[in-house]
This record gives sequence, C-alpha cells and structure tokens, in this order.
Amino acid sequence: MNTREYLEILHVAERLKDTPRHCTTSKRRPESVAEHSWRVSLMAFLLNHEFPELDMNKVVNMCLIHDLGECFTGDIPSFRKTEQDRATEDSLLSQWVADLPPELSEELASLYAEMDAQETAEARLYKALDKLEAVIQHNESPLDTWEEHEYTLNQTYAFDAVSFSAWLTDLRKEILRDTLTKIEAEGKSS
Repeated sequence: MNTREYLEILHVAERLKDTPRHCTTSKRRPESVAEHSWRVSLMAFLLNHEFPELDMNKVVNMCLIHDLGECFTGDIPSFRKTEQDRATEDSLLSQWVADLPPELSEELASLYAEMDAQETAEARLYKALDKLEAVIQHNESPLDTWEEHEYTLNQTYAFDAVSFSAWLTDLRKEILRDTLTKIEAEGKSS
C-alpha cells in the first residue's frame, strides 16, 4: 500500500468521528461511532487475561473495524435496522474493501467473513462486547435520554450474545444490576 492509499483509508474512517450513534454520553453529548468502536476495542484489550486461549489481537481488530460500514450509511440502531439497511451497508462496505490494496482487502474480507459467520470464539467475543458496550453506555447516559422501550431493552439485551461464557454472563448480570439501580434511583419503573 502506498502512502496515498493509506491516507485515503484514514479519510474514510474519519467519517466515524462525525457519525452520531443513538446513545448519548454521560454529559448528554451524542456519542460517535468512532467512540463506540474505540471502547469496544478497549474492552477486548482489557480481557486479554480472561480469555488467554483466544487470539485477542484478532478480537481487537474485529472490534476496531466492526462499524466501518457506517462510514457509508450512518448509524442505525439495531432495533430500527431493517434487512434492507443491513444489505445496503454490507454492499457498500464490501465494495470499499474490495477496492483496497490486495493484502489489506484480503485481511479485512477474511475478518468480516469470520465476524458474520459467528462460528469462532473470537467472533462471538467481539459480538458480545459490541452489544455490551451499548448497554454500558446507556447506563452511563442520563435516563431521560432513553426511549421508552429501552427500559426493557437495557434489562434484556445481549444475554444471548454472552451465553457462551460464564465470565461474560457474570458481567452482563453486573451491568443489569447497574441498569436496575439507575432506574430505581431516578424514579422510573420498567
């Protein structure tokens, strides 16, 4: 890859800094996709000793790239994203990846295929962390920024994604405790 190709990739990825997500930060600022991806990646890095049997570099890489398709479509919350939305995002991302320098294109295509298949422990861990980060961020955001359905969603979301790991299941239960404490403290029942 030459330096111009490298810069062009970074220019596309920069779009995620300005792509807002559905959730807000603890100080009420709309979260960006880049911020979400960064924290999901940090979450993976911090679990290196909890999952020593996994290729955590691969998990971190998956976390870093998982929302690059949103450079082209913006963020659509999972509870609003249609099959057509997914198909459009996948198509645009695949086209972009195919146009990258061959060595990078092959590596990214391989990671995306593994992530989509959800057959490896690494792919399942990335997906679980992606979902857990969204719930954690909601717990950190002011309760009055939640939509009505999110009171239930924050109590149920991602339990299926963590079921393969006792450690992640315990983490999800701890996050649920935070959700319930937040709802109770701020006087809103589900």
